[in-house]
Amino acid sequence: MATRRTTRAVVRSEPAAATATSRIPVRKTYKLYVGGQFPRSESGRSYVVRAPDGTPLANAVRSSRKDVRDAVRTARGAAAGWAGKTAMNRGQVLYRVAELMEGRRAQFVEEVAAAEGLPAASAQLLVDRSIDRWVWYAGWADKITQVLGTVNPVGAPYFNFSIPEATGVVGVVAPESSSLLGLVSRLAPAVVGGNAVVLLASESRPLPAVTLGEVLATSDVPPGVINILTGFRSELVPILAAHMDVNAIDVTGVDGDVAALEVLAAENVKRVVRAREDRSPWEIGAFMELKTVWHPIGR
Repeated sequence: MATRRTTRAVVRSEPAAATATSRIPVRKTYKLYVGGQFPRSESGRSYVVRAPDGTPLANAVRSSRKDVRDAVRTARGAAAGWAGKTAMNRGQVLYRVAELMEGRRAQFVEEVAAAEGLPAASAQLLVDRSIDRWVWYAGWADKITQVLGTVNPVGAPYFNFSIPEATGVVGVVAPESSSLLGLVSRLAPAVVGGNAVVLLASESRPLPAVTLGEVLATSDVPPGVINILTGFRSELVPILAAHMDVNAIDVTGVDGDVAALEVLAAENVKRVVRAREDRSPWEIGAFMELKTVWHPIGR
């Protein structure tokens, strides 16, 4: 008679090194956002980003002159298509950005808290205001023409219309002290009117700006409409101000005297913008040109 053998499964416990509590976290790599992609600087340079108490947070890309030129060229290629979209469509696209920011709200709160040395509750308030401000400006996309445009009175047999149009490529220097809210407050009015933007993030607090780039990459904003650079302001702002293919530059985030930047901007009659209010339709108008059209009255 054959002997029947039984096989018992041997269960081995996982070693302690493989448990979830001891795993090595995947560190985030912060890059630029240009043309819908995430390149590193052509120079290969980076710099350490620290919290207000000196704690190292991450390495950020230190952009070069060539990175600025690449971003401006990309923005120029996207400007006409973005300006050519209907105002309602631009508003829908930008509202989608707010939706995606809401979905990553916890991540933004964590990064703003670390960047600005704030408790979670204060950082959450800043993130909420940033999202709400984006929604507010998106809502102005199909209304700004009625506010800025007009039918001019003339004493002749023709109509005279003034219509706001996008300026083109705009350089925006985000405020140094505000990692997200200040950035959104300057970026949104520039882009909602149909401009393409090259944004220079806060030098000391750039990480929320890079995360915003990740949001833009998964949104409906066409590649090249918004480009985000990180790096040293002393190197990059003069390059942006002097670039001959930049039509306007927002220097609200520049600390100190901007007279030297105005001289550089004058080389191609570049518009220099400084914020007057945190939230206003007139901030949109600062990045737009008024075109006047005459049309004869038919008989």
